[in-house]
Amino acid sequence: MTATTTKALNVKDAIETRRSIRKFVQEPMNQDDLHEILRLASLAPSAWNAQTWRFAVVQDPAIKQQIQDAAYGQGQVTGAPAVIVVYSDMEDTLATVEETAHPGMGEAGRTGQRTTFDGVFGGQPVAQRGQWGLSQANIAFGFLMLAARGLGYDTVPMLGFDPAKVKEILGLPEHVQFAGLLPVGQRAEEGFPHHRHNVERITKFY
Repeated sequence: MTATTTKALNVKDAIETRRSIRKFVQEPMNQDDLHEILRLASLAPSAWNAQTWRFAVVQDPAIKQQIQDAAYGQGQVTGAPAVIVVYSDMEDTLATVEETAHPGMGEAGRTGQRTTFDGVFGGQPVAQRGQWGLSQANIAFGFLMLAARGLGYDTVPMLGFDPAKVKEILGLPEHVQFAGLLPVGQRAEEGFPHHRHNVERITKFY
């Protein structure tokens, strides 16, 4: 059985109704919706259009169980129909950086993109440039949550897991860095309402 497509929300409603949900309706994700969520997240901005983010989508129950074990037994991993592992692969980005040059810029754009990235990142240690790549992937992580909510789905961002074990389970290179795990599905609970600082508490106006 495949879940039915839900009604899309506007951006304001998606933000205001987003909750961290840990109990999900027990039915598979609509695969068209899942692909659309990933497509929308991939439209996130990134410096130099680097697009360092990568998505590993886990729906296989056995693999989800392994990831739950690596996430210290947190039940939302196996309780969600899908878990999106969001990570940054700066080494792949550097190896294929010409792909990120806009076609409208022609061959000069491809050459310029290579020159820029080699100049800025070529002399950096893998871990250092990986941190820069992660800063870009974190933007996509936020877009992913809003894209899911905008299509009527819910998520819970997770940072509580053993990165080395998740890399081993998914066969990911050692150098990748994680933005987080994101269980996604339709909510089977309402979750807590927002409790946030007001704008004046967190903002300085100049």
